Amino acid sequence: MNSVTLLQETAIPERVGARAAQRIADVASVFAEDMTFVEAELARAARSGVAPATDAGVHLLEAGGKRVRPLTVLLAASCFGTVSATARELSVVAELVHLATLLHDDVVDDGMERRGHPAARRVWGNAVSVLAGDLLLTHALERTAKAVGGPPPGPTEVRGGGAGSAVSLVDLIATLRRLVDGEIVQLRSRSRLDLEEGTYFRVVRDKTASLFGWAARVGARSAGASEQAASLLGVFGEHVGIAFQLVDDCLDYAGDPEETGKTLLADLHEGKVTLPLIRAVTGGFGRVEDVERAKLGDGDACLQLAHAVRSSGACEAVREIARDHTARALSALHETAPPTAARELLGAVARELTGRTK
Repeated sequence: MNSVTLLQETAIPERVGARAAQRIADVASVFAEDMTFVEAELARAARSGVAPATDAGVHLLEAGGKRVRPLTVLLAASCFGTVSATARELSVVAELVHLATLLHDDVVDDGMERRGHPAARRVWGNAVSVLAGDLLLTHALERTAKAVGGPPPGPTEVRGGGAGSAVSLVDLIATLRRLVDGEIVQLRSRSRLDLEEGTYFRVVRDKTASLFGWAARVGARSAGASEQAASLLGVFGEHVGIAFQLVDDCLDYAGDPEETGKTLLADLHEGKVTLPLIRAVTGGFGRVEDVERAKLGDGDACLQLAHAVRSSGACEAVREIARDHTARALSALHETAPPTAARELLGAVARELTGRTK
């Protein structure tokens, strides 16, 4: 069965209501050959360097993951043409950047577990974990430069639209800057409590949504989409990224740890102020002083805040916001991508990510 037929069968409307994990598995089966390449190259990149930094990278990689970002690149490319060697390489880049940010995040947040396993920082220490993330980022930049070809454009030159567009490297560097900015804004709230929703959404847009947007844009560009079309698909990706993070934040309070791989209340224990907590506290269901105590590691305060969030209905309200961002994502997708099975499947994945329980 060829890939076009698989795309058509996977995207049939009757299957849109499937669980997110199954939907992603469906997409991975369509791109089985491409994902085999991605997994092999991720393993090769993680092992390329000096130990113990490579050990930490392999440790995280082997803990698993949905590989949503590489699949976004592949699906975005399929919306406008075929999956090229460039798209494959950029799929690897998307996951390398994501893995690097996880290694760094666990150091910044004093994370104890990642994907159900001890965080790399607990096994090799903070310094090694930071350097392991840096190593993966160098691999990502090298692969992007090789995939798009040639030096980046000068300050007055803009190149775009083709598989060899060097604008992708410039775009990746800008995305990395946003990832760093988002981490810094979140870090500031560790020392100065900030319950402003604007601050929360700034962090989400930069730390999570920016990479989803990049994955969608470069996937489209790799298949020859116009810069306008690629930009709109980037809007799709950013809204999906926001919805993804909103749901992820709700799972910290309401998810099943055996299904999610998350330690419940992990965000609270790490001092992260997420939207469900903000809504609960500003709505009068929780106390600011408990947030301050929870940030200092007070377990009783964490439990009290968790009860406040659950009883306030904040998670239901946040999921509704996630659904709104998904609707905006789908609007951008249908505005820019031609009506193909790939487009329908990309939209289905977006919907399933919003409704997931894991």
